[in-house]
Amino acid sequence: MSLEFWELSSYVVTVVALPFGIIVYVLEQRKERQNEDEELYQRLSDEYADFQQLLLKNADLQLISGHALDSAMTDEQRERKMIIFDLLVSLFERAYILVYEEDMSKQNQRLWATWEDYIRFWTKRNDFRKSLHDLLDGEDPEFSAYMKKIASEAGS
Repeated sequence: MSLEFWELSSYVVTVVALPFGIIVYVLEQRKERQNEDEELYQRLSDEYADFQQLLLKNADLQLISGHALDSAMTDEQRERKMIIFDLLVSLFERAYILVYEEDMSKQNQRLWATWEDYIRFWTKRNDFRKSLHDLLDGEDPEFSAYMKKIASEAGS
């Protein structure tokens, strides 16, 4: 094997194999990031499913249908409702911090759309909107601004 062979081989590696390796690496990183995003989304979805189980266990509060009036609730029921609302806001904040971005990729837009639907569903409830001021106290400022914006749209 001559020096020319090794020199030619190094050029081939530099011109072909190195860029190919970099492209493969970048694609693998992108795929890994997408898998992490989907795993994160699945964990958050599982948390929302657990939250729905909590709603089922507290069906007397009629939080999904919204038919129960605060005036018709006992102090204990009103307290449970506020605790449930607080848990919900915490879940929304976690989803916001982990998924939401101003400039989202198509994939993240898909993942966030479900959470925005959940937020819009709950902010249509008058009692939830009225509780937001207290519930958002101390939360992430960007999340609080986002929730207030959605709530004002729902209240219009």
